[in-house]
Amino acid sequence: MNQYFLYARKSTDVEDKQVLSIEAQLAELRTYAANEHLSIIEEIVEKQSAKSPGRPLFNSMLSRIEAGEASGIIGWHPDRLSRNSVDGGRIIYLLDTGRIVALKFPTFWFEPTPQGKFMLNIAFGQSKYYVDSLAENTKRGLRQKVRRGEYPNCAPVGYLNDSRTKSIVVNKKRSIIIRQAFELYAKGESRLEDIATFLAKQGMVTTGGKRVHINRVISILKNPFYYGHFRYLGEVHEGKHQPVVSKQLFDQVQETINQRGRPHQKHVYSAQALCGLLHCGYCHMMITGEQKTKHQMNGNTHYYTYYHCTHK
Repeated sequence: MNQYFLYARKSTDVEDKQVLSIEAQLAELRTYAANEHLSIIEEIVEKQSAKSPGRPLFNSMLSRIEAGEASGIIGWHPDRLSRNSVDGGRIIYLLDTGRIVALKFPTFWFEPTPQGKFMLNIAFGQSKYYVDSLAENTKRGLRQKVRRGEYPNCAPVGYLNDSRTKSIVVNKKRSIIIRQAFELYAKGESRLEDIATFLAKQGMVTTGGKRVHINRVISILKNPFYYGHFRYLGEVHEGKHQPVVSKQLFDQVQETINQRGRPHQKHVYSAQALCGLLHCGYCHMMITGEQKTKHQMNGNTHYYTYYHCTHK
């Protein structure tokens, strides 16, 4: 008598939105197994998407089947087993090699025959096509949303996501703090640490109650969202939301950031006497000169030139 694993799966992703809940799947599959007189050795419940390989419980179940613990799987539908080509191909291979003798679905006909495996391949292909189409439709919807000037992500600090209008609105209290942070930094008298301290004093801290990191401050000051635009997929788009700062103030802040981020010019040493003429008597490498300054306690300053081999 064949032994079966009962496998139930549901994820929080969009592709499983209309699928029966875990509890409903288990109830239906238990009843189906009892009516068909199928012997279940273990029930496996997995809450993870099947659109890409790597489900730990699913992989463990197939490994146990390869080890001979069971020879069949009971599931609600083939799309509960796989929505990607890797997992679907692995199941087909186990059927071809006889490791899986039977697959039982109350909503799908299957027999381990060439016709049955052909229909199972089609079912797996339809499941993958559904996921791929859903992803493409989602991307297309996001692109259209961007064209309308609607930011397709969560609102940055200083704004709120309005679930009623499905838009981004200004947080009246925090937007004032953000504007003041821009104004402080634009004056050129405050460091990034000072801005972080200012935000902390205004109650804008991390979830752990600590001052925000300067990288977070830079992210805020460089975000074009605050002057009415937004960045999406590496490009800046004009938004429909209300700006918090003017474009002029934003540009002043960017100039201040760029000025302070420029590397200091390295000191260029002038050529020393004898350089290029002398060689090391040990390794025959060139001799170079290096200036040193010595400050004495009595206030005198002396300048020395030290010569050494360039060999390191």
